[in-house]
Amino acid sequence: MKITLHPISNGLTDVKGFFCAGTGCDIRNKNNPDRLDLALVYSKTPCTAAGVFTTNDVKAAPVIVDQKHLKASRNAMHAIIGNSGNANACTGPQGITDVHATAEAAAKYLGVKPEQVFVCSTGRIGDFLPMPKITAGLERLCKTYSADSEQGRKAAEAILTSDTKSKTVTVTVALGSESITIAGIAKGAGMIQPNMATMLAFIATDAKISSDLLQKLLSAAVDESFNAISVDGDMSTNDTVLVLANGASGIAVSEQQVEYGNAFFEGLRNVCQILADKMVSDGERITKVVELLIENAPSRHAAEAVARAIANSLLVKCSWYGEDPNWGRLADSAGYARVGTVMEKMDIYYNEVPAVLQGVPQAHLKEQWKTVVKNRRFTIRMNLNIGSANYRFLTTDLSEGYVNFNKGE
Repeated sequence: MKITLHPISNGLTDVKGFFCAGTGCDIRNKNNPDRLDLALVYSKTPCTAAGVFTTNDVKAAPVIVDQKHLKASRNAMHAIIGNSGNANACTGPQGITDVHATAEAAAKYLGVKPEQVFVCSTGRIGDFLPMPKITAGLERLCKTYSADSEQGRKAAEAILTSDTKSKTVTVTVALGSESITIAGIAKGAGMIQPNMATMLAFIATDAKISSDLLQKLLSAAVDESFNAISVDGDMSTNDTVLVLANGASGIAVSEQQVEYGNAFFEGLRNVCQILADKMVSDGERITKVVELLIENAPSRHAAEAVARAIANSLLVKCSWYGEDPNWGRLADSAGYARVGTVMEKMDIYYNEVPAVLQGVPQAHLKEQWKTVVKNRRFTIRMNLNIGSANYRFLTTDLSEGYVNFNKGE
């Protein structure tokens, strides 16, 4: 088994049998029709599908409908329609009607059934979709879709909101003389807090795999990627990760073929982790990306609780922005996670520089801590020494720029 990361990813058209398109509809009503805001992902061959969605009690209309479409057609999905600029969330019965109308229009143009189309939205909450614009845009998409790299890149761009760049990744998983391809596109920069984040992620593969196994592997991959990041601690209404597998490679992945199953999972996890990293790195007006490694906790749940307490502490995030290695705030956050932390057993490192060993401050190394936290990216490793479970989490600082950017929409 060998997993190769493509140096340049064009998005989902890198996968055999997938077609994409992106167009501008001025969904934001900014008199800017050139901004791409409607995307199509399409496979003429029916796909097995899997999905993971927000756990927010307040779910956007497309999430509600997509969950039903996944249940009805998980072995025969054909397309994803994604729009930016409008979340179609908190829009009542009209929002549901608009999702169905979008799926029906796309299905008509593509010659498939409405329940074989996913519809995803991201953007401002509480506004109704401009359906005449979207219907016209769907017709353009279904006339211009292609397997070429330009349309792959347009689809990746069309789902962006406050992102500063497109997020794409492609990997090839070699299995002897054969190989499968997995590619993904995503958006997400703010309201990033599992489960999951204000994010859309669409993944395509040419592997042949059952929907049950695909769902199992996607859920596991999401748990170690999109559900292990935070920018601001806010959970969105629209979070969606979808995978379509069209089997175009002819290579079957099953639980009986352990080697192929493990290889596919590693490739899928790589795609999810890289996209998650790109989201955090593009967080709204951030200046630091921080990797938290919590080690030797009583359980994985406890390790995660400590990581989230640290990652979402406003005091900790502000100290990172100020390039202050205030490890006392880290210890405090770990303590209020209430997992049985014992200060006298705790070790804390900034990269490889110890700040605390067995609860004793290493004050003579303070200048080295300061040097570490001046970097754009750094790692904090906290060894609790009260168990054997570990957890990795990505987060950011909190800047004045973030506050100014989010004062209004």
